[in-house]
Parts: sequence; structure tokens; C-alpha cells
Amino acid sequence: MKRKLIAAIGVAGMLVSIAACGSDDKDSGSKAGPDSFKGETLTVWAMDGSTPPNWTKDLTAAFEKKTGAKLKFETQKWDGIQQKITTALSESTPPDVIEVGNTQTPAYAATGGLADLSDLKKEIGADWTESVSKSSVYEGKQYAAPWYFANRVVVYNKKIWAEAGIKETPKTRDEFYKDLETIGKKTKAEPLYLPGQNWYFFDGLTIGQGADLVKKEGDKYVSNLDDPKVTKAMEIYKKYASYSKAPKDKDEATPQQAEVFAKGNVGAFIGMGWEGGTAVAANKKIEKDLGYFTIPGETADKPEGVFLGGSNFAVAAGSKKQELAKEFLKMALSDKFEGALAKESGVIPNKQSLESNLKGNAVAEAAAPGAAVGGTTPLIPEWAAVENTPNPIKNYMTSVLNGKSPAAAAKAVEGEINKRLAQKN
Repeated sequence: MKRKLIAAIGVAGMLVSIAACGSDDKDSGSKAGPDSFKGETLTVWAMDGSTPPNWTKDLTAAFEKKTGAKLKFETQKWDGIQQKITTALSESTPPDVIEVGNTQTPAYAATGGLADLSDLKKEIGADWTESVSKSSVYEGKQYAAPWYFANRVVVYNKKIWAEAGIKETPKTRDEFYKDLETIGKKTKAEPLYLPGQNWYFFDGLTIGQGADLVKKEGDKYVSNLDDPKVTKAMEIYKKYASYSKAPKDKDEATPQQAEVFAKGNVGAFIGMGWEGGTAVAANKKIEKDLGYFTIPGETADKPEGVFLGGSNFAVAAGSKKQELAKEFLKMALSDKFEGALAKESGVIPNKQSLESNLKGNAVAEAAAPGAAVGGTTPLIPEWAAVENTPNPIKNYMTSVLNGKSPAAAAKAVEGEINKRLAQKN
């Protein structure tokens, strides 16, 4: 099938790598036999860091034994991947299976470049965690399958918390506020390092409030920053920021918040679990004081909403090996190999029943509770342009932190957001 070249997609790619080894899997019901696809080669594009060695080796051996086909992983770099995938999907011989960022999936699906996997969902996806599966659905159809995910946690300095006399980590947002106040009163440390433009943490807060950043007016999407629920999320962010001396007009990478934390005079920061490793790389002495806990929500029974960054597996619509690609997905996403990936890499698996594979991994154990109540940025192709630099939502956040009312700050940027939402993809 000929398709015109798909327009470049501008959503930033995420993230991590983590690991494998899990429970035995039941037979997937596949009819594939050892000679079913003999002589064929399935090409899978996977991102750098996504395929840990043991998982890859074991999956390849099992796949080749079951199908008779060869499995070829081709590692890709995140930098420039949107354009590379866009081009590949428009060609007559695309890679068969592609790892795509979860928030990028709707934009690729909208072009017609991805195969409909609704039948696969019915067969193996009945218990996929709803929050992580949502990003693989576009206009009611399953255009990808959820693979792995990660989200933000609280990274804290155990030594500073002990100096403040705090014996347990907080279970509610108010308890967290109280602990930060205590650190500020009883130690010389900065209670929390939170720059004004930690946009993905703010997105998590909006998810926690049940808010949407866009709304539909007629046949187009427009800004929804003036929603009272978004305002509430921003007020929570502002409360957290009151415990921080971080700049209001910078994000968590300017400077790297983990490197600020590594100096040993910050009580906590909110970030990805791997940032603990960044802190240790900057100051080996901080390692013994590192701790992690789930971002607490309003009540102890429900953690804070978080942005779920991660990856889905998709099958190129132009692939001539649709059935073989589905055999790969059935195996890669099985309890055995999905559990193994979680154990080896520490990523959040696509179903809650497999989170037991994270036991013993402090970062993953802190992140896992948030997955069920997490979400993403708006899952529409039009959203891609909104996050391009300069991100108007970051400007909104800085304005509120500098004293402007949320309503006025939202009004000031909604024109730019609406302009970007109206761009053709």
C-alpha cells in the first residue's frame, strides 16, 4: 500500500531501562509451530536501553524455537527517532515491530502507519492496567500494545530526615507538607528542591485532580488551563514550591536537580528513579543516604497522580509479516517475558499482577503504586506541538509562582496553546 510521507511528530521521547526474570507463562493459545514461519526474519526496532541482555537473549531463543523464524533487534537512538519512524512507516518495507513512545502513539496511528491490534487486545490484553493501555488506543481502536513504563517518585536524603526527627515517610500530601516544614525548622537543609518548571510533575498533579489540559470546542481542541481542577493542581504545585529555593523560571534539568541534591543539603526532590544514580555519580558519598517513596496523594489509600512515561509496541501497517509480528507480541508481552523485563530492568510492567517482579528494587517499589492512578499528556496528535520549546505551560507555571493569578496566567498563554493545537500534523 502506498502512503504519503507522514509528517514529523514532535513529542519528546522518554526514558529508562530496567530488567528481567519472572513467573512461568501459560500457553498463549498460539497455533504457531516450529516450522510455521521457517525462513522468515522479523525485524524489531527497539530503543537504546530498552532491551536488557538476558531478556533479549531468552526471548530470541524462545521465539525462534517456537516459530522457526529469525528475530532481529535493531537498536535505535531517541534523538531524531520521530522523523526516522515517520519515514520508515511511509516506506514499502518498514520494520515489522516498532517500539514507540507512549505519548507518540496516537500521532503515528492517526497517519494510518500502524496496524490495528484490537484482536490481539482481546486475546492477551484483558488485564492490562487501564492507565498504561490507554495510550495505545486511538479513536477506539488498539493501534499498539503497552510494554513498559516509569514515573516519578520522591527521592530523599535519609540523613536529613533523621536529623529532623522524622521516623516514617509520609502517606498523605498533608503529612508530606508537615515533614517538609519540620525539615525547614530543625535542619539547615533546603526541604525540597523543586524548580518552577518541572512540567511533568505538574502534569501528574493535574491527572490526580482528574483534569484535562485540553477540551474540545466544535471540531477542534483548545486550551483547558482555566479549568478549576487545573487551577487546584497548580495551587498544590505552588505549595510544594514554597519549600524550595529553586529558580522559578527553570526546569529540573537546568541545573540537573539530582546534582543539586547530591551536594547533601537538600531534603528531597521529585524525579525519575534513575536520577538517584545521577546523584551518586556526582557524589558517591550520597549513596548511603538515598531513599525513595511514592508521591503521596490527598488520602493514604490513593497516591498522587503521575505522568506515565514509557513505550508501546506497534506493528507497521506496511509490514508483510503481520501474523509473525503478532506471534512476537504474544510472546514478548506474556507474563513470563513481561515479568522478566520488569525484574531485570525495574520498569513498571503492563499489568499490576506482575508488579511482584519489582520486589527488592527500592525505586521500582516506590514507583509502582502510582502506575494505576497515572496518566499522560493529552492523547491526541495535535498535542505534539504544544510541548515544543518554549513550552507555554512552563511559562504559565512560572507566572503563577511569581504571583500572577492562575486565571490570568492561563489567559496569557492560551492563545499560543490554541495556535499550536491548530497546526496540521
